[in-house]
Amino acid sequence: MYTFQEPLFLPEDPNKKRTDGAVSLLAHTRRRISDAMAEKTGNEWTALAHIITAVIGSGVLSLAWSMSKLGWIAGPITMLCFAAVTLTSALLLSNCHRPTDSDLHTHGSYLDAVRSILGNRSAWFCGIIVGINFIKLGIVYTITSAISIRAIQKANCYHYEGHEATCGYLNTKYMIIFGSIQALVSQIPDFRNTQWLSIVAAIMSFTYSFIGSGLSLAKVIDNGEIKGSIGGLPSPNLGKKLWSVSEALGNIAFAFPFSVIFLEIQDTLKEPLEKATMKKASIMAVCTTTFFYLCCGGLGYAAFGNATPGNLLTGFGFYEPYWLVNFANACVALHLVGGYQVFSQPLYANVERWLGKKYPESQFVQRNYVLKLNYFPAFQINFMRVVFRTAYVAAVTGIAILFPYFNQVVGVAGAVNFWPIVVYFPVEMYLKQKEIEFWTCKKTALRIYTYLCLVIILFAFVGSIRGLILARFS
Repeated sequence: MYTFQEPLFLPEDPNKKRTDGAVSLLAHTRRRISDAMAEKTGNEWTALAHIITAVIGSGVLSLAWSMSKLGWIAGPITMLCFAAVTLTSALLLSNCHRPTDSDLHTHGSYLDAVRSILGNRSAWFCGIIVGINFIKLGIVYTITSAISIRAIQKANCYHYEGHEATCGYLNTKYMIIFGSIQALVSQIPDFRNTQWLSIVAAIMSFTYSFIGSGLSLAKVIDNGEIKGSIGGLPSPNLGKKLWSVSEALGNIAFAFPFSVIFLEIQDTLKEPLEKATMKKASIMAVCTTTFFYLCCGGLGYAAFGNATPGNLLTGFGFYEPYWLVNFANACVALHLVGGYQVFSQPLYANVERWLGKKYPESQFVQRNYVLKLNYFPAFQINFMRVVFRTAYVAAVTGIAILFPYFNQVVGVAGAVNFWPIVVYFPVEMYLKQKEIEFWTCKKTALRIYTYLCLVIILFAFVGSIRGLILARFS
């Protein structure tokens, strides 16, 4: 029930009218300084929760399918290689949070670090790549959540009507439902206030990973054999085999990296030991996620072999116990609500910060209001934030509806900007910040590492684009 004794929307400070742009800008500046001086209370466990929320998501569901393309030797080795690349990126980026170890100034985002260390030209290119990264993740999370919600309805149908029943349901309405939820949750104004969201989402990710692995292990035991082969799914010719391998690489690439929000997470940690804390959290996170990935991917492949579904929990290799499959898919959907926000909040903050600087006199951009409801705490609303974030979620949902192809979209999303975000910029910032000279062993090794990763990711990107085109027009 609304409080009718006073207006529903109140200015943030009704006794102080903002009569000119200077006053508005001053108020905005004071809020920014206050935010910057806020006590940072994060530790290795909150950082671990943020990282796991960001990493264990849609990607884990496609790893068994990727294993089926690569086989028992290449599959695990590929996962370990991507884990090593991700950890290398994290260790390099941890040095970029401060210009120097004694500097009080910090880089609160990936883009800030690139701009400060590599210059405006690199920052311009990085800004485009980072924006694409956030958008692609929103698309994949929307598709995955819709598939998981639909799978719950299909599992109920198969349970009550038999495994041979049609049980056909479209993804579109589930994507719209997920988008509507995100439009509401996106009104959370501050990344630091999402720690509780990350913790809940991390618990969900562990839960459905355990369930997927457990169901796969039970099926292996029931089959009485370990399915799969050394070379993976056979193909009629070498060309098709190479394309399937490239799609698998794209799906694995999507599963690992969290580099783009690394510095945002590090910026929430207690000072002055945030670098050591973040390195510890990164090692814990990469080891934990790699273990779960190998379990989910390996056990899923062992259970289904060449018939491994593209999505382990929604491909209906498991029909019973249907309630457990439903619970796992519900955990996926709930986890991705949090994962969507962990990645979207930095994008929201960057765009809104830019709008605030560009339009310092605009009441629409600058003014906050307080929504007062009985029995609930006051909630600040900014109309620019409401419009922008809702429009963004609507656009992402629309793209997901146009391309509802899980493995193909995951492959493209994994390969499209893996190299610049996870490999190129971290290496370049490290080399520049540490002032490492040409033709030293360290610089030569990092250059070889950079170009080798580029070749592999280009291969994955081309194959994934080909797969998406074939899926869209077949």
